[in-house]
Amino acid sequence: MDVIVNFLKQTGFYLFTQGDGIKQLAMIAIAFLLMYLAIKKGFEPMLLLPISFGMLLTNLPGAGMFHEILFAGGHVHWDLFGGAEVTQEFVNEMQTLGVSEAVLASVEVGKSISLGLIDILYLGVKLGIYPCLIFMGVGAMTDFGPLIANPKSLLLGAAAQLGIFMTYVGTRLIGFAPNEAASTGIIGGADGPTAIYVTSKLAPHLLGPIAAAAYSHMALVPVLQPPIMKALTTKKERQIVMSGLRPVTKTQKIIFPIVVTAFVAMLVPSAAPLVGCLMLGNLFKESGVVERLNKTAQNELMNIVTIFLGVSVGATATAATFLSLKTIAIVLMGVVAFGCGTAGGVLLAKFMNLFLPEGKKINPLIGSAGVSAVPMAARVSQVVGQKENPSNFLLMHAMGPNVAGVIGSAIAAGVLLSLFG
Repeated sequence: MDVIVNFLKQTGFYLFTQGDGIKQLAMIAIAFLLMYLAIKKGFEPMLLLPISFGMLLTNLPGAGMFHEILFAGGHVHWDLFGGAEVTQEFVNEMQTLGVSEAVLASVEVGKSISLGLIDILYLGVKLGIYPCLIFMGVGAMTDFGPLIANPKSLLLGAAAQLGIFMTYVGTRLIGFAPNEAASTGIIGGADGPTAIYVTSKLAPHLLGPIAAAAYSHMALVPVLQPPIMKALTTKKERQIVMSGLRPVTKTQKIIFPIVVTAFVAMLVPSAAPLVGCLMLGNLFKESGVVERLNKTAQNELMNIVTIFLGVSVGATATAATFLSLKTIAIVLMGVVAFGCGTAGGVLLAKFMNLFLPEGKKINPLIGSAGVSAVPMAARVSQVVGQKENPSNFLLMHAMGPNVAGVIGSAIAAGVLLSLFG
């Protein structure tokens, strides 16, 4: 009888009645909601689906797949990975660093931690491996030709990063710490891997909420952007027809990633991992001599890393950290970030038009594509522009600021890491 009772007390059903069982049930319900949005509504399913499943796994009581204490205080505690026992001195140190009581309650002094699967996988997030590898895949799939053909679009991509810094200011005003504000602001770059990379370095305790907000908001770009684009432009501006882009040579496409890597690495060294991997992937594509590496970066490597990244990030969304007013603030400020980024690109395009002659003016709608949701933001520019002028084709023009936004968000990430890392 004792054996049966002991078994029942180890089941998840019993553990739900202990401690934070109600909060864990709430987190499982949120995980189901995100799965629904990914599967039924198509909200960034490639990452939102594994993120939501990772959220489900980490909130199943007794599964022991992820232990926050191993990464408490923003550091990897390698001694605990090696099987060392948790000491009272360690617990006291974590309390000094502000680690929550819920996290500390998950360990017992004098006992070691049995590593879970996601504890190992999460090292790829914490050490910055997964986001950089995904950037390599993104680079292998990206054509920088429109940006090279129209260098002015680089300015539009830079202006769209306004959302990052405006959101930083806003979150500081509502009481976020500098590192938390920087991690929330990076949502405005509309680049999920960059948001994960920065947050894992600066505010790992917010990784779950920020990743969920970043990818769900990216899926809403076609909903969030058009009202802002129309409010900031006149009908005449939205009807501006842009002439075709000049041809770009193969040599220019090969030189571009090399020059950008060297320049950005010297300007903002902390951005070198992201930009370097992005441009290495692009060099695989444009060189034409490593087709196997190019295909691997685009497909097998990208897919494998996406699975590991999504599940690992989702596992950080525990009840103790996710269910808070701060999470609600992150979601709301993420909308502000997207709005300010969209407005920044559109307004700069309007400003540039003051100095450009007739026939050379920029349709301000392509400025909104400066947020690096590739290629979704560029498609939004095309759709809104064609509604005003059916003969207008803005897609390739919008791809210039769109891919510039990828570079811009990586540079912004490097700046934030330099300031607060």
